[in-house]
Amino acid sequence: MTRVGLVLGVMLACACRGEPPKPPPAPVPTPVVPSAPPPSRQTDVTAEDYRMPRLPAGRVTVAATQGKKVSFDVEVAATRDSRTRGLMWRYALPETAGMLFIFPREQPLSFWMRNTLIPLDMLFIDAKGKVVSIVENAEPRTLSSRPSTGPATYVLEVPGGTCAKKGLKAGAQVTFEGISNIVPED
Repeated sequence: MTRVGLVLGVMLACACRGEPPKPPPAPVPTPVVPSAPPPSRQTDVTAEDYRMPRLPAGRVTVAATQGKKVSFDVEVAATRDSRTRGLMWRYALPETAGMLFIFPREQPLSFWMRNTLIPLDMLFIDAKGKVVSIVENAEPRTLSSRPSTGPATYVLEVPGGTCAKKGLKAGAQVTFEGISNIVPED
């Protein structure tokens, strides 16, 4: 007897006894495991696809040569992750924009340009708002160390060539707006 014939025979026997046929057992559901996003989106702030939270904004004004003042609208990087990420993966930076890095204490600082696609000028600024040193036109996509010549609390990154073009020099005085409530993390 074939399998189909056996099933029909059992069903017929059950029907003759007045018993309803038993339904087949319900299939066991396969658990659904949500797929996790790639690890870089969760943990690696230097990855191109990492989504950095929106940073606070401020304004930095630097006294230039001949009594002129140059102002920049800045994003403020005051957390470990935001300072690590910096301006990585940006394809352009407007002439009047920049990023201000704030550290919890004055210290020797050194920056690199890993995953930074555009040349930048870096102004190292002490706790009193004086430009300690400047690195001009830092080469993109390098791990070369670019240190300050003295302790600094702030670093202002602006488009490469800005310091030469606007007459920004070491020793210049800097003022900050909109950052007084920002507490940098260690």
